[in-house]
Amino acid sequence: MSQPVDRLWGARFKQGPAPALSALSRSPDYYFALAEYDLEGCRAHAYELQRAGLLDPQETALMVAAIAQLAADYRAGDVQPIENDEDVHTFIERMLTERLGELGGKLRAGRSRNDQTANDLRLYLRDNGRKIVAALLELQQALVKQAELHINTLAPGFTHLQQAQPIVFGHQLMAHAQSFVRDVQRFQDWDKRCALSPLGAAAMAGSAIAMHPELSAADLGYDGACENSIDAVASRDHVAEFLFAGGMLSVNLSRICEEVCLWASRQFRWVELNDGYATGSSIMPQKKNPDIAELTRGKSGRLIGNVTAMLTTMKGLPLSYNRDLIEDKRNAIDTVDQLLLVLPAMAGMIDTLVVNVERLREHAPQGFTLATEVADWLSRRGVPFKEAHEITGKLVQVCEQYNLELHQVSDAQLREVDSRLLPEVRDCLTLEAAIHARSGWGGTSPLRVAEQIARLKIVLQQQSDWASSYRGLSL
Repeated sequence: MSQPVDRLWGARFKQGPAPALSALSRSPDYYFALAEYDLEGCRAHAYELQRAGLLDPQETALMVAAIAQLAADYRAGDVQPIENDEDVHTFIERMLTERLGELGGKLRAGRSRNDQTANDLRLYLRDNGRKIVAALLELQQALVKQAELHINTLAPGFTHLQQAQPIVFGHQLMAHAQSFVRDVQRFQDWDKRCALSPLGAAAMAGSAIAMHPELSAADLGYDGACENSIDAVASRDHVAEFLFAGGMLSVNLSRICEEVCLWASRQFRWVELNDGYATGSSIMPQKKNPDIAELTRGKSGRLIGNVTAMLTTMKGLPLSYNRDLIEDKRNAIDTVDQLLLVLPAMAGMIDTLVVNVERLREHAPQGFTLATEVADWLSRRGVPFKEAHEITGKLVQVCEQYNLELHQVSDAQLREVDSRLLPEVRDCLTLEAAIHARSGWGGTSPLRVAEQIARLKIVLQQQSDWASSYRGLSL
């Protein structure tokens, strides 16, 4: 086993750290997910040291080649951190010193773990933000596919979990798709603010050696370098904002999951889950459980907790860097891991849903969902809507008293409720009439839903282009 190099900070201490301190101070194993991003920063920093005259071109070439090989070896699992590697920076310096001797130790000049760790996490989040968006777009494609199949599928729309008005089922699916569009936009908007490199800030005051951080920033795909070295190492609002974007996405996922659980229940029977995206019971052989929806719904509490934990860690920290900020990686890595876990499963579940069209149509008029059509019909004939609303409410009472649907009420019963309720009102009391009447922008008419889908496809392509345009790691 390789022997560890001296700790990066131990020079002024007369004795080594106590075991309890070492255990507390060592990064958890999953923090080493940042190793490839740290190596990417090392590569850019090597060129900065050449510009500063601390490395000659030959040394730079040797350094960059060793960094690239270490990145390849790490990806292949040929090298791993050992217990005495306090963090990813210690691990990488140890490996480079083993491979390059004294040359490996030169890389530390002009930088600090403070700007390194800030850079590592920014690169990690920018890279994985695109991966999350790409996975979310797979779910979006599944929603679009189902919505196109059900542009003319009649269904009940709900408010307060009570039948409200008839809609087409594609419109309901597209409502979820629209919220996911905004989730992608949040990641895109976040990325604009996160696209500044903290390298060159060193510990907090800037570097006397790394004098051209703007060049390293361009090398790493940033738009520029951070304006203030203290802010560069001390701020984590970009992490909190990323966690909010992930938490908001998890909430939107949770909402569609709740509906899938309802739709797949025996009480609704609106959809049938594909066997590959459902589970059974260990005791009840007949069960078919929507576990993907339930597990994803459960993750939302965890991701909301990550936002809260990050904000709480940040709220009382003086400038500049404090070790408390090590918690940013736990929250960020967990949010990334959980979203990349649930999104492919959600996409598969939605893509393979089978919708019970007849069952939806059967439920569409239940609960007097066409009552608003009566009030609208009266309003169009000059009855003040307040009055039309009261008349329609009385008509519903008659229907409940005689166990009738709205269209089944006799002419005499209509007149008994109000003389202005003429037999012609029945022309609007069909599901088709109700949905086609809502043909304004954003409405549920099949024509408008088809147009909405067409526009969304353009947006999704633009978002896909954004996600794929980021070059990511170059090593």
